Amino acid sequence: ERERESLSSSSSSSPSSSSSARATLPDEVSERGGALIRSCAEPLYYGDYLQLDKILDAQRPVSDSVGDAQHDEMLFITIHQTYEIWFKQILFELDSIRAIFSELTIGAQKISTALHRLLRVVEVFKILVDQVRVLETMTSQEFLNFRDYLFPASGFQSFQFRLIEIKFGVQRPREHTDRFMSALSPKHRAAVQKALDEPSLFDYVERWLRNIPFREFRGYNFQESYRKATDRVMELDRAVIEAQVSGDELRKSQAELRKTQYMYDSVFRREVHEELREKGARRLGFRATSSALFIVLYEHEPMLHLPARLLRALVDIDDAMNQWRYRHTQMVHKMIGMKLGTGGSLGFSYLRSTVDSLKVFFDLSNMSTLLIPKRLLPELPPVVRDQLKYFHSIEPYDRTLFELGGGGDSIVDWSFC
Repeated sequence: ERERESLSSSSSSSPSSSSSARATLPDEVSERGGALIRSCAEPLYYGDYLQLDKILDAQRPVSDSVGDAQHDEMLFITIHQTYEIWFKQILFELDSIRAIFSELTIGAQKISTALHRLLRVVEVFKILVDQVRVLETMTSQEFLNFRDYLFPASGFQSFQFRLIEIKFGVQRPREHTDRFMSALSPKHRAAVQKALDEPSLFDYVERWLRNIPFREFRGYNFQESYRKATDRVMELDRAVIEAQVSGDELRKSQAELRKTQYMYDSVFRREVHEELREKGARRLGFRATSSALFIVLYEHEPMLHLPARLLRALVDIDDAMNQWRYRHTQMVHKMIGMKLGTGGSLGFSYLRSTVDSLKVFFDLSNMSTLLIPKRLLPELPPVVRDQLKYFHSIEPYDRTLFELGGGGDSIVDWSFC
């Protein structure tokens, strides 16, 4: 009440409309909000807050400037500007998530915050995919009416999308990066190079997984437990196959079983894991892969529920990015067929090559290969299970170890691979 009286008194000395607009504040305005309003020369206006004059004046069709106005160019510009604004939001979220994982103390609250923002990124990508439908209301002939005015500008030069890929952890061949960098302005090239020099979200998550405790804890060894469980799984599978099939069918089934055994072995035999990494079938390190599997298998334990959801969210982003690439590729094919892109790229052929080949957390996507039936999943020993209850039941010493990323006799290593 005193704030409103003070504001009313100060405004009575000026007849301006802006002062009268500031004279009456809603009851919902906080003390902090009221102080801000009083400090402003003019009351905050919706259009000014959103910088609408700049945004709405940013659509400048090239066809208009050359006296050959093409109606559909406005849609083309609007869609791509909208993409870039959403890319900016995704980068804002990714930077905040990377900042969380850059810290050495990551407890449940920080994991929850990171998960919340990862799920937001997933929803944004869904919008990006849906926007393709709007762009597809323009026919290929309508696009061709102004396409030749766009050379050599190209979506290939979207530095923000490349920043998203880099900060998420996409790895591209060096020659591709060099070619992309040469197509950018110096300012954008510097921004991309800075991102290339920093740890990606993949790097941070790999480090976090590598140092999660309880994989080896007070005599418990997850990998040894897993080895015994998978031996039992393989024994049962062999018995079923040998009882039901014979001849060539049996030999084929046995060959598939050996492939499954090889994948199981990669969890507790480092040399097998490294063979898979050399083939490009694994990217996470040996310890990180084991930790991720431990989380997924025992996510029903209270302390592992949030980490398991976070791992699924990372896979969801991978899938959402891939879906966007696919829809974008199909749209380009409809619009220009097999023509070269305006920036000189191979157009559809280049875009098609990126679908399914640029996933970051494919180790997590393939984790289902390593799962075993819950009925055959070994029970955790009480000494471990008790530590995986909610924080209020954890003794302070071990809670500190969990937040620091260590536990038992495991080695804490904060370096990157």
